[in-house]
Amino acid sequence: MKNIINILFILILVLVSSCTDLDLQPQSSTTPDVLFQDESSYRSFIAKVYAGLAVTGQQGPAGQADISSLDEGFSNYLRQYWQLQELTTDEAVIGWGDEGLPDLHAHTWTSANQFVRAMYYRIFFQVSLANEFLRESTDDKLDARKVSAATQEKVKAYRAEARFLRALSYWHAIDMLGDVPFYTEESSFGSEPPAQASRATIFEFIAKELSEIENEMLPPGTNEYGRADRAAVWMLQAKLYLNAEVYTGKAEYTSCIDACKKVINSGAYSLQDTYRMLFMTDNNTSNELIWAIPFDGKSTQTWGGMTYLVHAPVGGSMVGSDYGINGGWNGLRTTKVLVDLFPDATGQVDERAIFYTNGQSKEIDAISNFNDGYAVPKYTNVSSEGVPGADLDHPDTDFPIFRLADAFLMYAEAVLRGGTGGDRATAVSLINQLRERAYNNTTGNITDAQLTLDFILNERARELYWEGHRRTDLVRFNQFTVNGISLERRCERR
Repeated sequence: MKNIINILFILILVLVSSCTDLDLQPQSSTTPDVLFQDESSYRSFIAKVYAGLAVTGQQGPAGQADISSLDEGFSNYLRQYWQLQELTTDEAVIGWGDEGLPDLHAHTWTSANQFVRAMYYRIFFQVSLANEFLRESTDDKLDARKVSAATQEKVKAYRAEARFLRALSYWHAIDMLGDVPFYTEESSFGSEPPAQASRATIFEFIAKELSEIENEMLPPGTNEYGRADRAAVWMLQAKLYLNAEVYTGKAEYTSCIDACKKVINSGAYSLQDTYRMLFMTDNNTSNELIWAIPFDGKSTQTWGGMTYLVHAPVGGSMVGSDYGINGGWNGLRTTKVLVDLFPDATGQVDERAIFYTNGQSKEIDAISNFNDGYAVPKYTNVSSEGVPGADLDHPDTDFPIFRLADAFLMYAEAVLRGGTGGDRATAVSLINQLRERAYNNTTGNITDAQLTLDFILNERARELYWEGHRRTDLVRFNQFTVNGISLERRCERR
């Protein structure tokens, strides 16, 4: 990682110089060709692209920030993605009064909001990193640098992963921001900024990219942990196609079913027996996680990411050591809308309902009061054996981007919405597998008649709450609105 820090710093100097003065020579004699004489630099570079989802700069937990327009911890990619997906919905509130933060829950944000701006910057920082990796790893450049055949074969996989990561960020862009600037490794450098492209145009680009790289990615479950494989591509395809009508006006539910079936039928994944373990420090051993953002208390330190998601929901009478941390931040809670989705007529407990209620009221009279609203310690810095993480500030828990349960839910929804290639019986069976885990038996199982779109939306909340899905789900169900105006349009940068 130290190598890539130096590489990127010099590359940025060269690129900035070339964009502002065509006659100015780089002041450093170290060029990309010299830097990439060390063939491990390609691995370091792709590691940096992955790391951009988790960390905020060139050292942790803060310092030498990649983006300097606001507090470094605030700018974290995962932290801002989570906030825009959750704090804008009925699943989460936060008691802090930082400028722009209350606007998220109040639905009064604009493009000037510092948290919207941070997400925008992070997305395009990631796109730019991926583009630069692709520019520096072409066959022509590898041959000119006399890169070994073994490394060239590895770089092919890295290039596919860079395209996947770029597609992920472009999906986040069209999902949250609408029409956005669009540029790739083929775009030329110059004084003109990238042209704006429509959601539909970028949707088609993402779909094409994912189709082209599908067979270039390693088979499901065979890549290093934390690196994307073919199943991650299928999951991103499923997410893209499930929401296609929002982005393009045209439904793509059959394509969503096809992608979900590839994941489900791959045989590489199975449901975790215990729901809570999916959000503990040893969740990296779970066969349900298809792709996760890794965090490590010693080597992946940030004030965003899982540090935020473990600390911010702890406060009131909660004891930090119970969650493997040295103290809570008295911030995040949930609303009664989420809480009320869980009561069951059988009287049995849905084990997915991870709420702390002692000293907390279900009703929220004042968001600034941490005791108003149930706390949600879903993510902890403790293992399934009860052992705290290596560091009490920075958790070892990984964030699940894609997991098998979501593939089950997307399959069922796409079937209900009219996609072909699937069937209701399979959809009911998949949903009941989730509910059998939740209830430790079959008492929570549903019948075919109970499988409706309203049920699916509620079941997605019960299964996936606080995992960064809610805003996208509400938009797709046409329930993310105020006065009949779709709120995701407020985030657009024009």
